[in-house]
Amino acid sequence: MNSERIILGIDPGTTTMGYGIIKVQNNIPNIMVIGILDLKKLRDHYLKLQKIFERALQLIDEYHPDELSIEAPFYGKNVQSMLKLGRAQGVVMAAALYRSIPIFEYAPRKIKMSITGNGNASKEQVASLLSKILNQKGLPDQLDATDGLAVALCHFYQPTNKLSGKKYNSWKDFMQKNPKRVSR
Repeated sequence: MNSERIILGIDPGTTTMGYGIIKVQNNIPNIMVIGILDLKKLRDHYLKLQKIFERALQLIDEYHPDELSIEAPFYGKNVQSMLKLGRAQGVVMAAALYRSIPIFEYAPRKIKMSITGNGNASKEQVASLLSKILNQKGLPDQLDATDGLAVALCHFYQPTNKLSGKKYNSWKDFMQKNPKRVSR
């Protein structure tokens, strides 16, 4: 196994997208970058999707991640919010697929469980534990940023066979593994 790898973690959103990139050397994760893409000032949903795609591609081209880990959409009561979140996730996945980066998808509860041991942990609890785990004081106050970092660290914690996350190598692969999410 490679002794060094870079993992890009994304917490997708159309208001705020959080991201964190870790570099793993000798099985020790270190933060490369953490941040957010603030989309609150944009009103046009399609322009937001364009900005998400562009930022994801910039992160990929600048940091050359070996893998993308992304938070899966959760099922909420508001169908419109879920649809928008799914679109944001889709454009991030498109950027990764465009650069042939393998994608791993994790449920929000799994991410929280891998960081805190509690699938119902609050965003604040996740951020606090990330600071301790990574021995990093002064993580950003934006909880979307620490959520993106948590997604990357969750992927790092998975067994080396990577069967616990969903992996996609192409659109065809995604469609075959997710027939209910594809409309024809």
